[in-house]
Amino acid sequence: MILPNGSCRRRRLWRPGLSVLLALALLLGVRSPAFAGEASVAVAANFLEPLKALQADFEQGTGHRLKLSAGSTGELFTQIVNGAPYDVFLAADQKRPAVLEKDGRAVADSRFTYAVGRLVLWSADDGLITEDAPAVLKAGGFRQLAIANPKTAPYGEAALQAMRALGVHEALAPKIVQGQSLSQAYQFVATGAAELGFVALSQVRSAASGEQPGGSMWLVPPEIYDPILQDAVLLTRGRDNDTAQVFLAYLKGATARRLIEAAGYGVAQP
Repeated sequence: MILPNGSCRRRRLWRPGLSVLLALALLLGVRSPAFAGEASVAVAANFLEPLKALQADFEQGTGHRLKLSAGSTGELFTQIVNGAPYDVFLAADQKRPAVLEKDGRAVADSRFTYAVGRLVLWSADDGLITEDAPAVLKAGGFRQLAIANPKTAPYGEAALQAMRALGVHEALAPKIVQGQSLSQAYQFVATGAAELGFVALSQVRSAASGEQPGGSMWLVPPEIYDPILQDAVLLTRGRDNDTAQVFLAYLKGATARRLIEAAGYGVAQP
């Protein structure tokens, strides 16, 4: 613009912020390499394999990168409290994300339920678990039964609740072997170290697709254990991390929800 005195004044143009551009890229499904970043995600062991599928779709669609670290919810919670450099926490319960939010280690109002876990009794032996799975447990014709550590893994606590509801916990207690995470409990069964065990439906579906084909299973009735509501939360370290924020928005979307259901989980109402 030319001013009366002959000088020039540049017209200021509106420029969208980085977060706006990232949101538009995600909405349009366009990669934005110039704005791509990385976020560190702590994920409960039961959700690691489904998260890998989500990661591939997310990274292809946005150009962002996720760095995954898996473990039991309790172990990851302790790491976060002790300063582990994670941006996002995908837990296997609601309690620990809520505590982090309350203590200021997670961003207020960022918490939501991304998956609802389903507990199964599974054996690598095709004929061990019959349609009357409670009778198999009551008969006790096996050496060892694997569960995740109930102190650190919500699926382990759900397994205890289910056994108590079926009236078999006291009799089976000497046969129980605990994995430090749900992944370890699954490995005990997959390798034959334990003849059967309580694991996540998502693990059995992954096994059936190639890792450990075959086996027999029983879908534990959800009314005999507390709902396994798995919450995600943005950690304080990730407050200004656009990649972390865009990933959590993606996790709430229709594509992610379809992938989560296909992996053997329920999804909460949006």
